Amino acid sequence: MTKKDSDILSRRQAVGGLLTGVAVATVTSPATAAQPAPDAGVPAAQPAPPPAVPDHPRPPFPAQQQPWPGLASKMDPRPDHGEKSYVGSGRLRGRKALITGGDSGIGRAAAIAYAREGADVAISYLPAEEPDAKEVVTLIRAEGRKAVALPGDIRTEAFCKKLVASAVAQLGGLDILVNNAARQKPHASILDLSAEDFDWTIKTNLYAMFWITKAAVPHLPAGAAIINTASVQGYAPSPQLLDYATTKGAIVTFSKALAKQLADKNIRVNAVAPGPFWTPLQPSGGQFPDKLPEFGQDTPLGRPGQPVELASVYVLLASHEASYITGQVYGASGGAGNP
Repeated sequence: MTKKDSDILSRRQAVGGLLTGVAVATVTSPATAAQPAPDAGVPAAQPAPPPAVPDHPRPPFPAQQQPWPGLASKMDPRPDHGEKSYVGSGRLRGRKALITGGDSGIGRAAAIAYAREGADVAISYLPAEEPDAKEVVTLIRAEGRKAVALPGDIRTEAFCKKLVASAVAQLGGLDILVNNAARQKPHASILDLSAEDFDWTIKTNLYAMFWITKAAVPHLPAGAAIINTASVQGYAPSPQLLDYATTKGAIVTFSKALAKQLADKNIRVNAVAPGPFWTPLQPSGGQFPDKLPEFGQDTPLGRPGQPVELASVYVLLASHEASYITGQVYGASGGAGNP
């Protein structure tokens, strides 16, 4: 081999070695090695399944009776107020609410939802309902919100004025009022309906709403909301609920008229008209005992509503999302209509 041939071979070996090094570097580059092969068998992320459809209790229910006013904690099955299911999203952050009848039933569902939406909440209730009220206070405070418990009988104007004043003082203001407390007792005939019972129902369902609202209005700022609990009974009254149905029809009219009166102050007034709901109102004298096991069976959905199923309606009507909604009645009667 000549010196010239040796030089050519050396150059070829050098270039070949350089290319081999580049190829190896390319194959073993960390950036390249970190990329998985397209068909590496890694499963694609799957979307979360939709929430399960709630399976609420259906009749027949166990026979049960309680003395007035009744406790949710003693009902079988216990009503669902959203204790474990309602999830808030800050829609009422910084708001201050007073809810009558907030210890159980629809009022309790609203109180839990309001707290989880960021509101401080005062609840009124009868002293006999203290066990249920304590549970609600604990649930509100668990959300880091202020809870104010205000027991007493709303059948007197003096207490209603005191109730509002106490709520305003302890909450530091008021911009949501829910008139929800009610009394219901069936009578087969007007001849069985005493003046005392009639007066009791009218005072609880109508006078109290009037007294509390009148006391609250001077404290309500623009953007505040008043929500009154009416009933399907205001539209399709049952014959045995003559006095109760009368008050619920009046609540509808009261709400519509007051909405017009307060519109220029930008205070909205609406009502909710539930159908049959599973609350202590029913086993504590709201239904004839023999009718309770089949309560709600005659609705198209075949069952009574659970209080949590109205929580979102009360949240909507209290929130600024409903800023153009006033003088309306929202129904929830399991398909029975009205309104």
